[in-house]
Amino acid sequence: MSLVSYTSASTDSPHSSAESSARRRLRSFVPYLVASVFLIIYSAWSINKHERLLTAGYDLGIFEQAVRGYAHLGAPISAIKGPGFNLFGDHFHPILILVAPFYRIFPSPITLLVAQATLIAASAIPVTKIAIKFGGIVAGLGVGLAYGLSWALQSAIAFDFHEVAFAVTMVSFSLAAIIEERWRRAAIWAIPLVFVKEDLPVTLAAIGLVIVLRGQRRLGAALIGFAAVSGTAIVGLVVPAFNPYHAYPYSLNQSPSDQGPIARFFTPATKWTTFAWILIPSGLLAPFSSIFLVAVPTLLWRFWSTNPPYWGMSYQYSAILMPIAFIASLESMSRLRFFQRDVRRRWGVSLIMLATAVIGTYQIPGKLHGFTDGKNWHISREVAAEKAILRSIPDGSTVAADNRLAAQLTSRCTVYFFPGYPGDGTDPEWVVYSTLSTRASPTTRG
Repeated sequence: MSLVSYTSASTDSPHSSAESSARRRLRSFVPYLVASVFLIIYSAWSINKHERLLTAGYDLGIFEQAVRGYAHLGAPISAIKGPGFNLFGDHFHPILILVAPFYRIFPSPITLLVAQATLIAASAIPVTKIAIKFGGIVAGLGVGLAYGLSWALQSAIAFDFHEVAFAVTMVSFSLAAIIEERWRRAAIWAIPLVFVKEDLPVTLAAIGLVIVLRGQRRLGAALIGFAAVSGTAIVGLVVPAFNPYHAYPYSLNQSPSDQGPIARFFTPATKWTTFAWILIPSGLLAPFSSIFLVAVPTLLWRFWSTNPPYWGMSYQYSAILMPIAFIASLESMSRLRFFQRDVRRRWGVSLIMLATAVIGTYQIPGKLHGFTDGKNWHISREVAAEKAILRSIPDGSTVAADNRLAAQLTSRCTVYFFPGYPGDGTDPEWVVYSTLSTRASPTTRG
């Protein structure tokens, strides 16, 4: 079922024709305006955090080492993970090759941060377009801003760089194409998910299932089959082939626990909080659309996992769920007569969504609520002194750096993790560490 458009019909008068043409141009312009605004905000905030030494080796430094390897026509080797460690033995994300040409021109972690900002900001384009089609320009603008400010996208921007940024864009465009019944386009956007990360073939299969349920059985079944084969090969063959222990390293996260299967999905209460906040920013209506089925695989593997960071609202884990929840909610609302009868109701719900996003911004620590605070744009004397010390390290040096400082050096040095690496007898020329608290211990996340 395609989304209903509620634009008023035009007349044959020249004045109304000119007005209609201007309105069409405005409707086409607004989604790109929303994306451009968030590109600027995301980029500025990400770069600012990096300049204030608030990025980390886990994960920005690791990803930069991988992209640096690709940019020089090599393998995605990350010395932070271990001497000679090929990241295909950790996660499967060849999509990062697409960042390599830009990194070769601009060899800096900032290149990765801007790439992520661009991808996530671009995902607002189809969401805003669908919202405009449903409720008009005002409602569409409100929904687009609410989407860009949603806590899960802020969490992704706030924590370094991750390959999931590609998936956010792909899922957003794919689901919008499904809403518009452009089946081939939906498949083209969805298929590359298998190259983003090894858990996403299951998301591709869910998209295939949605397409099957909407009557395109052959195409949907083909996507499901491709997802099953590729996912099995990646987890069962590719990652183990590169892993030092010849195994998929995150299988223990899905191992049995002392809890029963029901309790394991629904406890502790953190999982309920996360699920509620996935639905709240988009108006609580997402589960009433079959589009929301695409969110199920991510929710299942996260809540079944024994790794606590997967359960909560931090990091990048919920980013892919935002376009799903918003587009599913928009489709659900388009079917309700309550919203069809009065344009003001559609404006009202968009404003409620926007207000909820703003509230989430201030209620969830560490996100964009610090954007307007002037002190967060000031580099302290301590940070300036630390950066001066880092600049004294010559390019091409071998450095053992702690989590807080590693990403400051990965563009121009061979960086190992301190403490713990190098562990193969390599004697680094430099060791740098900070007495300030470090972020994201590598033993707690995957």
